[in-house]
Amino acid sequence: MNRILPVAFTILRGLAQACAIVALTFFLCRVMPGDVVDVLGLEGGLTEAQQVEMRHALGLDRSLPRQFVDWSAKALSGDFGMSLRFERPVADMLAHALPVTARLALGSFLVGIALALAIAVAATTLRSRLAEGAVDALNLWSIAVPTFCAGVAGIMVFSLWLGWLPVIGSLVLPVIIIGLDNAGQIVKPLREELKEAVALPHVRTARAKGLSPWRIATAHVLPAAAPVLLALTGLVLAGLVSGTLTMEVLFGLPGVGSLMLNAVYGRDYPVILAAVTTVAVALVAINTAVDVLHRLIDPRVQ
Repeated sequence: MNRILPVAFTILRGLAQACAIVALTFFLCRVMPGDVVDVLGLEGGLTEAQQVEMRHALGLDRSLPRQFVDWSAKALSGDFGMSLRFERPVADMLAHALPVTARLALGSFLVGIALALAIAVAATTLRSRLAEGAVDALNLWSIAVPTFCAGVAGIMVFSLWLGWLPVIGSLVLPVIIIGLDNAGQIVKPLREELKEAVALPHVRTARAKGLSPWRIATAHVLPAAAPVLLALTGLVLAGLVSGTLTMEVLFGLPGVGSLMLNAVYGRDYPVILAAVTTVAVALVAINTAVDVLHRLIDPRVQ
C-alpha cells in the first residue's frame, strides 16, 4: 500500500499534465492571428462569402469551448479529423511521420547512453587524465554547443565541403549530434555517482578479492548507480523531443517536427493539435514510466 498510492498518484499526475498540455495547445492555436480560411483565401482568391461558408462548414464559427469539446470527443476515439489544407486524414499523416521521429529519437538515445556509460565507467576504472578530460569535454559540449548550431556546422563540413553525406534526409548526423548532447547531460553526474559507489563496502570487498576493475564496475558499481542513471535517462528523454524536432526541420526529415512546422505555417489546426497531442502524451508517458520505475527500485524516493 505504501508503494501503490505514490505510483497511482504519479500516473494520475501524468494524465493531468497531458490533458493540460493538449487544452493549452488548442486554445493557443486559436489565439494565433488568422486561420486556415484566411490562408486559403490569400492563396486561392476566395470571396468573402465563400470564406464565411467555409468557416461554417469547418466549425470555426462556433465558440471555442464547443470546438474543444467536439474535437476532444473525436480525438479520444482516435479520430483526429481531416487536414484542412491537404484534405487527408490526419491519422495517416501521423502514421507516415512517426516512424521517422521514432528512429531518430531511439538512435540518438542509444548513442547517448552508450557513450556516457563507456566514458563514465572508463573514468572510474582507469582513473586516467584522458578519461577525466573526456568527461569534462563531453559535458562542456552539451552546455556550450546548441544542437542547431552543431547541425548547421555538420552540414557545412560533411555535406558541402567533404560531400560524405547528403544535405537532406540523412539520419547519421542528427543521431550523432543529439547523441553527443544527451551523453554530455548524463556523463558528469553519472561519473560523480560512480565515484561514490566505488567507496561502498561491497565494492571494496570485491576489490580485495582481486576482481578486475571492469568486472567490479559492471557487476557492482553500475547496479549501485542504477537509480541515478534511471533518473538521468528521464531527463534526457524529456530534452530529446525538442532536439529531435529541431533536427528534423534542419535536415529535411519528414517527421513529426516538419509536419508540425508546416501545419503552423498553414494554420492547419487538426494537424497541429494531433502532432502536439502525440508528442505530449508520449513525453508524459515516458516521464511517468521512469518516475514509477524510480520509485519501485529506489526505496529512498518513498
